[in-house]
Amino acid sequence: MTEEIIIAGFGGQGVLSMGKILAYSGVMQNKEVSWMPSYGPEMRGGTANVTVIVSDERISSPILNAFDTAIILNQQSMDKFEKTVKPGGLLIYDPNGITHHPTRKDINIYSIEAADEAGKLGLSKVFNMIVLGGFLHLKPLVAPEFIHKGLEKSLPARHHKLIPDNERAIDIGKGLLKPLQVLN
Repeated sequence: MTEEIIIAGFGGQGVLSMGKILAYSGVMQNKEVSWMPSYGPEMRGGTANVTVIVSDERISSPILNAFDTAIILNQQSMDKFEKTVKPGGLLIYDPNGITHHPTRKDINIYSIEAADEAGKLGLSKVFNMIVLGGFLHLKPLVAPEFIHKGLEKSLPARHHKLIPDNERAIDIGKGLLKPLQVLN
């Protein structure tokens, strides 16, 4: 099993953190992992994306042009990465701020209203974990106990008190996915 993933959005949405937590969780489960971030010079508001590969076998290259899964969190990323999902692949996106929804018919598309849900919970910082929960519901690449270990490894010790909120957000995300069927 090898899963090649692109996670893309604005800086400040937790794109790189989501990828890092997924990567560390894979490492903790003895998977082969690659984590390759890409971001502009801006700290917040600029575009950011990360390529994560989780595999049972050695990974030959972290450089990819096509992905099994795309997790999209803004319109710029939708415009850039929708076309890079392999036929039969998966695209998950938060519709908040998306003006042109995905149109491909040869991939599986799900929306997840993570920004709205994080706002309702009063926990805007767990937005990315809600999205991660949705992804892991569809593709359980790593077991929950390893996600916990990935959170411990990824978050600075001073933020470990937030791990229960992050785990709750992951569980919430598992129930928020809505399949999208693209019509003519």
